[in-house]
Order: sequence, then C-alpha cells, then structure tokens
Amino acid sequence: QVQLEESGGGSVPVGGSLRLSCTAVGLTLDDYAVGWFRQFPGREREGVSCIESRSKSISSVVSTLYADAVRGRFTTSRDNAKNTVYLNMDSLKFEDTADYYCSTAYECPAIVGYPLSSGYYDMHYWGKGTSVTVSS
Repeated sequence: QVQLEESGGGSVPVGGSLRLSCTAVGLTLDDYAVGWFRQFPGREREGVSCIESRSKSISSVVSTLYADAVRGRFTTSRDNAKNTVYLNMDSLKFEDTADYYCSTAYECPAIVGYPLSSGYYDMHYWGKGTSVTVSS
C-alpha cells in the first residue's frame, strides 16, 4: 500500500528555518513529481512547490517550481537514496504558518501557487500533513 508521510514541522521564530521531509512507502518518489502544499486555517489547500521526476527534468538539472509567495525562500530537493523529498524553508514569515502536505503527480503543473480546486493539479497520493508555526 502506498503511504506518504511528512515530518519536520514545528514552531520557529520569524526569520528562522525548517526542513520538511516527505517519505514514501510503496512507491519510488523519483518516479513522480512531488508537490508541497499548505493549508491555512479556514482556507483551501494551495500549492507551494513542485519538483519534477527525474525523467521529466532537463539534462543534469532537476526542475523545480515555486509559488510566488515562497520563491527565493523555500527550496525543494530530492535524496533518492533515502526516497525522500525535502522542502527547506528559510527566512520564515508569520504568514507561512500552515499545515504542509506533500503529494505525488505524473508531472508538475506549469505554475504553482493556485488552490487545489483550481484544476492546475492532478495529484495522486497525499500525506497527512505536518504543522508549521512561525511566531513573531
């Protein structure tokens, strides 16, 4: 059975950093695009980042996409030996406080940052989320 699990969330002061991890059982994450999403209280889940599968990436470069709100501060990457996808979050803002989720797809959308109901995503599996709280 396929299961995704996020970890690494917690509480951090404004300007701090966290690294979220997404691990999988039952599939190889490198075979899929992996998106990070976040959900604010009372809001719809929205895209944060996406990393392409190795086969969808251009030669020698693993393509990544970011929502405008996090570009330049967040970085997503893979460690295929650990079957893990990371979201490294730097310069955290209070507005980044949310529950964060990872999910798989065949490929990344053209643009990241839209809500899940926008139709820009076609995600397959989801983890249960990890909570991030940024305090001021």
